[in-house]
Amino acid sequence: MRRLRILVLMHPDFLPPDSSDGYSAQEINAWKTEYDVVSTLRAAGHDVRPLGAQEEIKPVREAIEEFKPHVVFTLLEEFHNNVAYDQHIASYLELMKVAYTGCNPRGLILARGKDLSKTLVHHRRIAVPAFAVFPMRRKVNRPTRLALPLIVKSLNMDGSAGISQASIVDTDEKLAERVAFIHERSETAAIAEQFIEGRELYVGVLGNNRLRVLPVWELKFGSMGGRRSRHIATEKAKHDTDYQEKVGIVDGPAKDLAPEVTARIQRAAKRIYRALGLDGYARIDFRLAADGTPYFIEANPNPEIAKSQEFATAAQHAGLKYPDLLQRILALGISRAKAGVSLG
Repeated sequence: MRRLRILVLMHPDFLPPDSSDGYSAQEINAWKTEYDVVSTLRAAGHDVRPLGAQEEIKPVREAIEEFKPHVVFTLLEEFHNNVAYDQHIASYLELMKVAYTGCNPRGLILARGKDLSKTLVHHRRIAVPAFAVFPMRRKVNRPTRLALPLIVKSLNMDGSAGISQASIVDTDEKLAERVAFIHERSETAAIAEQFIEGRELYVGVLGNNRLRVLPVWELKFGSMGGRRSRHIATEKAKHDTDYQEKVGIVDGPAKDLAPEVTARIQRAAKRIYRALGLDGYARIDFRLAADGTPYFIEANPNPEIAKSQEFATAAQHAGLKYPDLLQRILALGISRAKAGVSLG
């Protein structure tokens, strides 16, 4: 690929230093994605300009007008401190007629709501956990069809926000308590869904029209919580590097899967990607039940793309090295813009 001018959008708090020397693992963890993307693209010879954007759109417009980027690599997961506004950045870049990486606005919206995405996927005859949504300031009444135990989450937040062992509830009293906690902490509606006992699996998908499905990846929980613990991807398990090391939480290729189960999961990932109108790159999350049924949990457009994260390590396992992965993501954004077609 020729030398490109690349504007990299990110949260101002995560603007990376020029070098990671002298920083602790926990400090690096905060901006590892931004650092890996910027440093790798620069090493590939591109003209890269990082830009922190959160409260105002004006700096983005000014950077586009002055820098004239060939493509914007967007690492923003929220805007105005609201994760539901990420689609507005994609929409704005389309209005500015600037190529950008990752998912289109409509795909971001469809994937954001866990209830909507599950409903759409269920209509494609893919297994999803039974669920119910509990809006803000409404009494919590569990539908009789929804059997305990349940796992309670924010309807719209991602990154395992607000998820802990207390998220799994076995009684209606605990359900009401946890729904109230989600309402207060995230200021969003809560979703309670059937808890699927099983393996935590992730499948990366890359592409706009022709899709490449990455190897099935598994989050392995080590000694997390002891024998009686129900293993789920809590906020602590996903983001606390000291805790991960302490209890042995690692991710890697999903082993001991029958070939037909692997094929079924990968086919489902492609169908989900298309059902939700995703493009660029995304990670599809499943729980694999003991009977071999993969249940769709959620879709994550524009997942974390740090070298050490599941998407990049799965790509590496499939023979796609990190610099080549980023080049592919850039190329997908540019080709979508050239086609003049948006799913948004």
